[in-house]
Amino acid sequence: MGFVERLTDFMWNPWLLGLFLVTGLYYSIRTGFFQLFGAGQWLSATVGSLLHPVKQGSAGITRFQALATALASTIGTGSIAGVATAIFFGGPGAVFWMWVSALLGMMTGCAEKVLAVRYRRLKPDGTWEGGPMHYLSHGLRSPFLAGWFALACVGGALVGGNLVQSNSIAQAMHALFGWDRLVVGMVTAGLAGIVFVGGIGRIARFSEFLVPVMGLLFLGSGSVVLWVRRAYLSGALRLIVTSALTPAAAAGGVGGYTISTALRYGVARGVFTNEAGMGSSALAHANADTKQPGEQGMWGILEVFVATLVICTMTALVILVSGVYDPAQALNSIRSGDFSGVGVGVPLTAASFAVVLGKGGEWVVSLCLLLFAFSSLLGWSYYGETALGWLVRGRRWKIVWRAAFLGTAVAGSVGEVSLVWQLVDLFTALMALPNLAALLVLSPQIMDSLNTYLKTKKLFR
Repeated sequence: MGFVERLTDFMWNPWLLGLFLVTGLYYSIRTGFFQLFGAGQWLSATVGSLLHPVKQGSAGITRFQALATALASTIGTGSIAGVATAIFFGGPGAVFWMWVSALLGMMTGCAEKVLAVRYRRLKPDGTWEGGPMHYLSHGLRSPFLAGWFALACVGGALVGGNLVQSNSIAQAMHALFGWDRLVVGMVTAGLAGIVFVGGIGRIARFSEFLVPVMGLLFLGSGSVVLWVRRAYLSGALRLIVTSALTPAAAAGGVGGYTISTALRYGVARGVFTNEAGMGSSALAHANADTKQPGEQGMWGILEVFVATLVICTMTALVILVSGVYDPAQALNSIRSGDFSGVGVGVPLTAASFAVVLGKGGEWVVSLCLLLFAFSSLLGWSYYGETALGWLVRGRRWKIVWRAAFLGTAVAGSVGEVSLVWQLVDLFTALMALPNLAALLVLSPQIMDSLNTYLKTKKLFR
């Protein structure tokens, strides 16, 4: 595992961190920071359009279902455990860099959704198929990079989209009811199998119902905590900013956290929670019932906004206003390697909610973790299946993949996955490298699609 950790750190610091930020900055500049100055426009094209639904075509899923399916995979354990881990190991400044990466990532997410629709194809069964493999192969004309992405996506689906999620579900149910983790894993695998055996259509319909419910539950509970602890909110926001620029401020002037550490954890966790630049969520958006690639780009902006700037920000602020997190204690634990008696990940988030909501706060976090993880598992089952279908032709591979995916879910429920996060970062990096390359090289086509759509809707600036 030491080799994987060194390889991951080498890829992320500073190469991939810079590439994520540069790509997002490039599209932000090219569009005049559309995610900020065009907020009313993309909100009207997405949230506003829900007030005036249009008749769905014969192919694909609705645009909202595509968004819900993508959010189902992005809003997973990273939204609860990942944010808490980033704060613990990177300091409060990690939240600032998570915001920066998300702000820039809104346009990265927009760009990859444009390509997903632009290069998708209609399958014989009347459904759409698209995503990074298609625009890497046909747009960038590199079957090698398409295969690279597909292989990394399969690995990411099994590790980050399955092992981590099923383990979180088993831990949540064991903590809440004392249920045996193996039994929980088997039930989770069975329920997941019932849903994803119906393909993208059934996953989309399930996500369309589940994502709003779990989002409102988490945001509602978090809002109660922030209201009760509102006196500490301005201090938390100030700590986030000062810690990002002067890391010693996080521990009252005591050195330990660094800007590079905050940047590393903030950007990495931000990417994992919104998937902008990874290319994975483009697999879901390619199925949207839309005729204009630029239109789906608007939903890509909204996806990153909700996943990181709303959900993850709620987690971060609850942790920082609760008083449970102690930067100096965290630094001592990191230096000594002894994490007994300190909250890391889910325990830190649960303890923060419990400051105001008591035992109910722990229940809310456990229930949200269960819903977040299960929805993420469903989304990634489709991503992995689609990626594997690109690599292996024929029909039997679907049976093999689904059996392997469900078996991994059972194994993950009883295993220890504390070190799996390094593999998550590794597969994220391996997916992002070819995808970001395509976004930069194919930028003229992306801008053409965006400008065409905005002119059509009279939104061109």
